[in-house]
Amino acid sequence: MPVRTTCLGAFPKPDWVPIRDWFQVDLGDADYAEKVIGKWSDDGKHDDDFRRATERAVQIQLDCGIDIPTDGEQRRENYVHYQCRYFSGFDFVNLERRVLRNGAYDCVLPAIRSDVTPGKPVLVRDYEEAQAASPVPVKMTLPGPLTIIDSTADCHYRDDRRLAEDLAIALNHEILALAEAGCLHIQVDEPVFARKPEAALDFGVDALESCFTGVDPSVNRTTHMCCGYPDRIDNPDYPKADNRVYYDLLSALDGRVDAISIEDSHCNNDLSLFEHFRKSVAIVGMFGIARSRVESADEIQRRLEQILAILPSERVIAAPDCGLGHLTSDLATRKLRNMVEAAARI
Repeated sequence: MPVRTTCLGAFPKPDWVPIRDWFQVDLGDADYAEKVIGKWSDDGKHDDDFRRATERAVQIQLDCGIDIPTDGEQRRENYVHYQCRYFSGFDFVNLERRVLRNGAYDCVLPAIRSDVTPGKPVLVRDYEEAQAASPVPVKMTLPGPLTIIDSTADCHYRDDRRLAEDLAIALNHEILALAEAGCLHIQVDEPVFARKPEAALDFGVDALESCFTGVDPSVNRTTHMCCGYPDRIDNPDYPKADNRVYYDLLSALDGRVDAISIEDSHCNNDLSLFEHFRKSVAIVGMFGIARSRVESADEIQRRLEQILAILPSERVIAAPDCGLGHLTSDLATRKLRNMVEAAARI
């Protein structure tokens, strides 16, 4: 079986999209709410712009030969806060200042002021726009409970376990709506697992599994765990999580979701890590998402062959390390084409 390929979420936005990604503004700026969160609303004024951008992102992935494209997250300033706006309990007007990601970010954040409950699902619209542009099933992405907790200011629960449980219920409502709409690939991102492995193992993995409660077995349940998203391209000193935490995380997650996505290009995992994929499919990051150097097809092929000495090809999916928002469309296309070519050679 040939090695399949996928993307993990974000894709470069064209100039006509009215919202910029979170890393293109100053997260410590007092005007953050106006620059990002308050930039647009669901008033329909920009629907054509977002639809065109989504169609473009999907088409570029398909033209590169990607087997499982994403919607490119074209409507989202970031995938965490975008989702939270559609849950009750979040305050996007009176923001709170916090330091996040082990000191990597000092920024203002939306606050949790009351119990988190589900709202009207928003991703069904985004999925239907993307799926209409693709002859193959499109994957949709959501933030996981632990990552939401670490990206917002909790002024209400003061109990991360209980907050994670309520977030899982709200996310499950969104996921079930996606599945009902026909989405066959649903990915819950938990990069904070690598940052806070103790919390992940204590209650985060259980909350993640709860997000998929009641989902039909035909749906591919995926989770993504990168070691941290840098604030800019070509910043090798960005503080990343220790990739050795993957061993414990994989032992806890394997088999509880259908596929687990990890970084590999940036951190060059020891090959013994892949022995921990005993049940779940391994989605492996084959190129860097925050460096301008384009990895050659030969380079990617060599790494794939090392991994395939441990896992069969039907249990490996090639992907970028994370989302592609830092790259230009040209850079993203060149990297994706090389990855697809390497996978096709296997």
